[in-house]
Amino acid sequence: MANVLEVRELSKKYPKRDVFAADKVSFDVKEGEIFALIGPNGAGKTTTIRMISTLIQPTSGDAFVAGHSIIKEPDKVRENITYLPDEAGAYKTMTGRKYLYFMAGLFSADKNEIEKYVQRAMAICGLGDRLDDKIGGYSRGMIRKLLLARAVMTAPKLAIMDEATSGLDVINALEIRKMIKSLAKEHNMSFLLSSHNMLEIEYLSDRVGIIAKGNLMVTGTIEELKERYNAVNLEEVFERVVVENEVR
Repeated sequence: MANVLEVRELSKKYPKRDVFAADKVSFDVKEGEIFALIGPNGAGKTTTIRMISTLIQPTSGDAFVAGHSIIKEPDKVRENITYLPDEAGAYKTMTGRKYLYFMAGLFSADKNEIEKYVQRAMAICGLGDRLDDKIGGYSRGMIRKLLLARAVMTAPKLAIMDEATSGLDVINALEIRKMIKSLAKEHNMSFLLSSHNMLEIEYLSDRVGIIAKGNLMVTGTIEELKERYNAVNLEEVFERVVVENEVR
């Protein structure tokens, strides 16, 4: 199975700081794989994700999305990814349907292609007749479903999502997780996730990478990591990896 994302010794050092926010981070994400990058606050997750998303320039190293360098071919990378941050919002005065058409028009000028994108998004979000209501009247769960559908309407090679279900109730969070699982399995879409919810990561992810103080400490499947650290669940793995890093 081919790699959609290849991260090679990706590093970022901000001005006036003595330490690297991310230091020689390397990992791969395969086609149709859900990979989670997790770590404590300030560990380097967001910095790494923003470099891969071409939002900030790395200090050194590189990453390749569908074979395209984030440094040399950022425009090509953007054609193959979508990025949905935790704080993403939608235009509250628009209806859901108008919002999807508006966003589709930013990706293409071809009417047939726009229609294809919108129909795909409508099927994914499952909001039905509520798409004709203004977004200002949506619940947080409905907005998140709409945003996820908008993010994947163009069928990107790689979907990057930060705290995909943050602030959602149990039912809405489960629905979002099922949507992500379905997109990976049925559409062979790859996901790079970041979340503080270990239960969610354990449910969703094919593989996990744990980052601490800018260093990617370990990667593997959930079962591999639980066996390696003699842990009952991912929370215990996370704790042991982070503590191990702190005492170094």
